[in-house]
Amino acid sequence: MARADVVKSEDTMSELDKSKPEPNQQVERVDIDRILGRTSAASSAGLGGYEEDLRRAERKVAGEIDPGARAVVVAVAVLAAMLSLVLPHAGSASGIDVLTNSAHSVAERIAITSKVFVWLLLVFGIGFSTLALLTRRWLISWIALCGSAVSCVAGMLAWWTRNTPGVGGIDPPSGVGIGLILGWVAALVLTFHWSRVVWARSTYHLAVEEERRREAAEREEASRRLRQQSLIDEAARADEQKPGQPEQ
Repeated sequence: MARADVVKSEDTMSELDKSKPEPNQQVERVDIDRILGRTSAASSAGLGGYEEDLRRAERKVAGEIDPGARAVVVAVAVLAAMLSLVLPHAGSASGIDVLTNSAHSVAERIAITSKVFVWLLLVFGIGFSTLALLTRRWLISWIALCGSAVSCVAGMLAWWTRNTPGVGGIDPPSGVGIGLILGWVAALVLTFHWSRVVWARSTYHLAVEEERRREAAEREEASRRLRQQSLIDEAARADEQKPGQPEQ
């Protein structure tokens, strides 16, 4: 009886030894876990760097404009605005005379509205528009748009003052000149095209956004796969660590 108990105890110990994983299997499992950990860390680092590059590119593109074919129209409008300064603004006074308040400007009784219009056309219609075309910066083009829009209103008032009697019922010596008409039309064209350019989003900007959405989907898929792999590994380890049942 004692011998049978000893044999049964030896059989039970043998079963327990078989249920334990071998040292080589434990080492192999540790190596696999390390490889998976390094792979997930490398994947996270790579995706993080990729996302940072995309964010940097998007910030750069967000501050730029892509006028495309409108750049030619804007350039022609800028040249027309420059030409309007040398043409007669009213009577014998040119746009340059209005800027410098010369004797011709005084003789033609140039009103303050004409002076404001010419200065706005010079600063925003010519200056900032040219700067925006050269630098392609969104902020500069926005300033050019705002200044050109205000110059349109000032040009309309300047035209109105040349056909309206002034204080005391004194009529202006002359009417509207070709320079005022050309400058006002140039301001209208600049305002229209700058508004379209400023609010339009470039094709590259849309491509960057699409790339970011795709990268986010890939990162989510990689995270889901890593979670699934982690659950599988945990289940496998639980099965290996489960002790064997002794025979009855």
